[in-house]
Amino acid sequence: MSDGSSSMYDLLRSEIETNAASLTDGLLNLERASASPQTIEPLMRAAHSIKGAARIVGLDAAVKVAHALEDFLVAAQAGTAALDSAKVDVLLKGVDLLKKISASADPATFALPESETQEAQCMAAAIGALGREPEIPRLILIDPPLESDEKPAAKTQAPAPAPSAPAKPKAAPRPAPTEAERIVRVNAAGMDHILGLSGELFVQSGRLEVLVLDLGRLKSAADETASLLEGAFQAAHAGDIPRAVEVLQRAKQRHERCARLLGAHRADLDAARRRILGTSGRLYQEAQSSKMCPFADCAQGFPRMVRDISRSLGKVAKLEFSGMNAGVDRDILEKLESPLTHLLRNALDHGIESPEQRINSGKQMEGVITMDAWHAAGMLVVEIADDGAGVDMARLKETIVAKKLTTAELVAKMSDFEILDFIFLPGFSTRENVTEFSGRGIGLDIVQGMIRDVGGTLRMESRPGHGTRFRLRLPLTLSVIKALIVEISGELYALPLSRASRCWRASRQKVVRVDGVRHLETDEGRFKLVAASEILDLQPAVEGACVSAVGIGEPPERYALEVDRLLGERPIAVRPLDPRLGKIRDISAAAVLDDGSPILVLDADDLVRSAQLCVPVSGPARSAGSGGKQDHRLKRLLVVDDSPTVREVERKILESHGYQVDMSINGMDAWNAVRSAPYDAVISDVDMPRMNGLELARRIKGEPRLKGLPIIIVSYKDSPADRAEGLRAGASLYLSKGSFQDDTLLRAVKELLGGESE
Repeated sequence: MSDGSSSMYDLLRSEIETNAASLTDGLLNLERASASPQTIEPLMRAAHSIKGAARIVGLDAAVKVAHALEDFLVAAQAGTAALDSAKVDVLLKGVDLLKKISASADPATFALPESETQEAQCMAAAIGALGREPEIPRLILIDPPLESDEKPAAKTQAPAPAPSAPAKPKAAPRPAPTEAERIVRVNAAGMDHILGLSGELFVQSGRLEVLVLDLGRLKSAADETASLLEGAFQAAHAGDIPRAVEVLQRAKQRHERCARLLGAHRADLDAARRRILGTSGRLYQEAQSSKMCPFADCAQGFPRMVRDISRSLGKVAKLEFSGMNAGVDRDILEKLESPLTHLLRNALDHGIESPEQRINSGKQMEGVITMDAWHAAGMLVVEIADDGAGVDMARLKETIVAKKLTTAELVAKMSDFEILDFIFLPGFSTRENVTEFSGRGIGLDIVQGMIRDVGGTLRMESRPGHGTRFRLRLPLTLSVIKALIVEISGELYALPLSRASRCWRASRQKVVRVDGVRHLETDEGRFKLVAASEILDLQPAVEGACVSAVGIGEPPERYALEVDRLLGERPIAVRPLDPRLGKIRDISAAAVLDDGSPILVLDADDLVRSAQLCVPVSGPARSAGSGGKQDHRLKRLLVVDDSPTVREVERKILESHGYQVDMSINGMDAWNAVRSAPYDAVISDVDMPRMNGLELARRIKGEPRLKGLPIIIVSYKDSPADRAEGLRAGASLYLSKGSFQDDTLLRAVKELLGGESE
């Protein structure tokens, strides 16, 4: 292979180790708890990722073992294969063998010793036999098994395929718990409090029933008063004035009685409203607190991790905590561990200096990393800071220019904040050598994506010689959020408050044009002004004397989103959109206002992408592969694959022949990308999270503006049926990863685009 084979080997090894760790943890969890399709799905994807990465570099032994693992997990998800401790033992040995294979493969040729090749064949056969074995009822009984003539469980060995025989009747499998049936532990005191508040609310609602009946009688009295007034009018019209006066007098008496009753009921109704609002608010808070847990639950293993990693790096460091009792929703906490782990590893590897360097700099030999958590403005704020060397801005600028992300002239004009923004680009790394902890360019972009997925933000600050600080702002819960309500073309929309940097109501004189683009002059500088009605394809409102706008995006791409009116902050109950609708551009969810009326929730990230289509883009490139060039002669390709190994192989092949390459990690990311920037072709895998390649192809071909975009599918599935399905979905060409070679992909691209990029 080329000189880059060593880095490819490290990348493959990293991917196998990462997915092997996911498989190990997942299998142990399944051994302790009942399996469900939702819990097995991540394991299937991990095995699939290993298989795809190993196949593309020709590591056939790993392909066979990973393929066997994936097949068994598919059977387990379908309920045709049961998981028990003995089978988990075999599966874990298969995972260990994958790690062993990745460690012993030749970095240049990916060749393996013959003994390991044979071991892989035996292991694949052993795992394959697990799915073909008849289930033993004793292994799936909930109660202790009765004494019988059942055979004892076999020892963990590579079992031979069983001869075909009539299958024994099997007990109906117990339905696996769904996502809605997940268990949340609530202590007895908390449950008693919830039940007490529920009972109180039930009693109070009974008072409303009495008031409703009284109001019904009041309405009847009001109707009688109206009938009397009608009679008085008719009598007066007929000239019977005495009769009219008599009827009016009776109507007046009835009206006075109605007014007294209405006043009394209004006071009762207002009191009932206050009591019910107070009780329902306390009930919601108590129910929400049952899903809340202290931030410390996420950080229990971090001190040991910091100790072990610092020792492996030859450094001395400790982790200090504060605010660990800050509560946060369990669903958010589960998604925090991975990004926080990466930020801590980043601080140890990039930030904390060696003991000698720290002493020479006048610091204590032991480095300190702090992790603080607190609540602010209805959000959870988590701050990770180290007292290390900080970011070398001069070296960072040199790396940006060397990677051709932008020109030296533009780098010289950028602020430190804009320069640091490059660190979050996919594939970006300042390390020249790949280590166990860094150098692959796989990290902070994924961390930022994880934080955004839960509606949070990530900011970075650094002072050379004094350390680096990461600040995460996260919602406390995903069910009810604080949102800014705005009016756009006569309709109400909600924007999560965490994604709105600030609001303005300014004079129209604050709007200026710079290079043909509207900007809003603010205390924080100029923001590009984009009308929300233009982004959402709605009828624009008549311009008034003032401008109402909301700040979205991060420097250097920050925008002022012009709306008709700003209606203030309100709590909203978020509801996901029907999955049959797919991803709707610029919309993330639906919600219910406090008055019960429905409203759409705007997607801040999509709005920024849409705004970039309306105005020129400036600042750092949005992709590590974009090169930052504005040379329209370069043909721009989008590579879509959830495997970093596959993405890296394809990127190197294509960029070495003059193509400009952007990368997406799944179909949804790619779908947003093709709507936000022009591409000459899309090269996509099939099996990916969030949106697979076939669905991506169908969406592209279903969009009138994009239906002419060529699509190349590169997949390990190479049966005639798979190829036919890919072509029906809209693919122009269908390639197999099994026979993937450099010239195969290049020939396909040249065939579609008419030659190499200039």
